[in-house]
Amino acid sequence: QVQLVESGGGLVQPGRSLRLSCAASGSSFSIRDMGWHRQAPGKQRELVAHITSGSNTVYADSVKGRFTISIDNAKNTVHLQMNSVKPEDTAVYFCSALITTRTNWATRTYWGQGTQVTVSS
Repeated sequence: QVQLVESGGGLVQPGRSLRLSCAASGSSFSIRDMGWHRQAPGKQRELVAHITSGSNTVYADSVKGRFTISIDNAKNTVHLQMNSVKPEDTAVYFCSALITTRTNWATRTYWGQGTQVTVSS
């Protein structure tokens, strides 16, 4: 069984920075890619950033130039560095990972439980 655990959310002032982390744990698995999504109240969940195990990245237009996603393959961890945050970045942020479990060679997307990010003065 694979689990994703997020950390680093909280309250931050506009213009400041915040770093989210997500660690995958379990046994006998390989990560193919990881990502961050967010869901604001009354809105659909949207992709924020995505990274492959080879460090190829994709960003939502709304966060380009402000957010940076990185992956630590040795620690099965993905980070999201959020700079120059805006009130519209307020949402629950969810980590995702496309994982192959080597016990049965099944591949599927796993999700974290979400972490709240609130941008407010």
